[in-house]
Amino acid sequence: MKQNKHVFNNVLDLIGNTPLIKLNAITSDFEGEYLAKVEAFNPGHSTKDRIALYIIEEAEKRGILSPGDTIIETTSGNTGFSIAMVSIIKGYECILAVSSKSSADKIDMLKTMGAKVYICPAHVSADDPRSYYQVAKRLHEEIKGSVYINQYFNQLNIEAHYKTTGPEIWEQTEGEITHLVACSGTGGTISGTAKYLKEQNPDIKIIGVDAFGSVLQKYHETREFDANEIYPYRIEGLGKNLIPTATDFDLIDKFIKVSDEESAHTGREIARTEGLFVGYTSGAALQAVKQLNAQGEFKKGDKIVVIFPDHGSRYMSKIFNDKWMEEQGFFDSKNEATVKTIQHIN
Repeated sequence: MKQNKHVFNNVLDLIGNTPLIKLNAITSDFEGEYLAKVEAFNPGHSTKDRIALYIIEEAEKRGILSPGDTIIETTSGNTGFSIAMVSIIKGYECILAVSSKSSADKIDMLKTMGAKVYICPAHVSADDPRSYYQVAKRLHEEIKGSVYINQYFNQLNIEAHYKTTGPEIWEQTEGEITHLVACSGTGGTISGTAKYLKEQNPDIKIIGVDAFGSVLQKYHETREFDANEIYPYRIEGLGKNLIPTATDFDLIDKFIKVSDEESAHTGREIARTEGLFVGYTSGAALQAVKQLNAQGEFKKGDKIVVIFPDHGSRYMSKIFNDKWMEEQGFFDSKNEATVKTIQHIN
């Protein structure tokens, strides 16, 4: 039977080939042209769809996964949602160890997708038995027929973006990209994309975005892990308290750190100015662009691609919630809510 080209076999066929959208108002005073790679257009609303599908299908090819097996992963939310989505289509059980820093929206979404969720304290060391890394390892050891994705230390994380995100950006910019700005958490997105782009043009500058409270920038600059850099921060899916092997630091030209508060406001600003409803980490990525522009990083004629990793719907209880912003001390009177309740009609 002939396949209708307008009909997809299932939701997984929609992963990848996300659009590159020009930023206009928010970058109007900046040097260069700014293009957002909007990963919210994936069916699972984040860039993590790419690695979930790729890693699981590689495990199937290698005979590691069989129908009915259990997939286990550590996640701040997005990877977990993507794995749960792929598991539904392919017939696997899904167990997720989730950081308590993850928004309530993300956790509710994981449960809705049929995943069994273990919520683990965020602000403990990576080797603490309560950390989501250790909980996932323990569950993997205890559950027969389980596979632990382990995105932080899985080279397939890099490979997925080398084979998809990098080629897409190169083709979409017709090879004219001069800078890539991307947040670094596991490091798979920035490393895989950078590997492909640098192979096409080694002069493309790769800039990683890190959070205050994370060890990545200092490690990049010194190759030393400094535990004194670690302290609690609010941005999800960005920065780390360990060094992931899924980050190829040699491919990254420099890191820049952004704050929780400025990233939150920039995320809200993207929605108000560009009509793009994207997440906290997207706000962090564009906040980095603002800081880099102020430092004179970009010039006329540059073509800067910034990766927006996920959708704003996952942060309704966080940066898009005025009460949360107020509780964090982030609320800016200039950005007061425009919703007014009509109490009485005479």
